[in-house]
Amino acid sequence: MSDNGTGMPESVKAKIFQPFFTTKPTGEGTGLGLSLSYDIITKGHGGSLTVESVEGEGTDFVIHLPGTNRPLLR
Repeated sequence: MSDNGTGMPESVKAKIFQPFFTTKPTGEGTGLGLSLSYDIITKGHGGSLTVESVEGEGTDFVIHLPGTNRPLLR
């Protein structure tokens, strides 16, 4: 799954799947969305969820599930 944003710096990319991490202002997000998604995909289904981002260009989230030969979403 790709976005049309501006990408993210390495400091954000390193924390993106941590619980309660958010780039939103205080009170405007829980920071649980990507953390829960990561746990469901990796622990619940044995797959992987990775992020590829280039600052100034955009971000791709790549989901792989067991039994598939290609990314499920990109």
